[in-house]
Amino acid sequence: MERHRHLDYDLDNMRNRVLLLGGKTETALARAMFALVERDTAAAEEVLRDDDQIDQLELEIDRLCIDVLALRQPAARDLRFVVSVAKVTPILERIADHACNIARAAIDLNDEPQLKFFAELPRMAALASAMLRAALDAFTTGNAAEARNVIDGDDEIDALYEHMFQTLIALMSSDPTTTGRGARLLLIAKHLERVGDYVTDICELTVYMAEAAFIKHSN
Repeated sequence: MERHRHLDYDLDNMRNRVLLLGGKTETALARAMFALVERDTAAAEEVLRDDDQIDQLELEIDRLCIDVLALRQPAARDLRFVVSVAKVTPILERIADHACNIARAAIDLNDEPQLKFFAELPRMAALASAMLRAALDAFTTGNAAEARNVIDGDDEIDALYEHMFQTLIALMSSDPTTTGRGARLLLIAKHLERVGDYVTDICELTVYMAEAAFIKHSN
């Protein structure tokens, strides 16, 4: 009975730390996009500075996972939760890395004349952030049905990326002076598209955790 009480405490702590990491990751993405859209270099530099906190939190959760596996010996669904947390935390850290890359691109672009406003980028970022928030809610509550719903949203991000890709390629082909700035914007769009892919990975882990079912590569 005592062991189960300690296990429940550790699992709750782990769940809360994942939510904290997810929140910081979402904030990093939002601030990076703010820096890009508002041409705010200070906001971009803030994203880069705060990334160390995300890295440290990832390491902290890693240690929690190892301790729970070694000391509590969870079974069945609890074991799947711990294994899933161990896989989700590096995914969140990679999303934060994409936010940092967007922030770096924003710093570079802020030193140059603005090319034009591409509505696809903030739209992609808004969709990715909403998906991430919903995916984390589904993960921490073990809601496989909601996780499947979130996966379906990735198609819209992919469609926006494809449109952005075609638009920028056409622009750079017609006006070589836009090549440098256009390439950076294209990389930003790719970072956002990858965020959507990573959120899908989180949702697939949620289904595994809740149902012991593997749906990767089945969508």
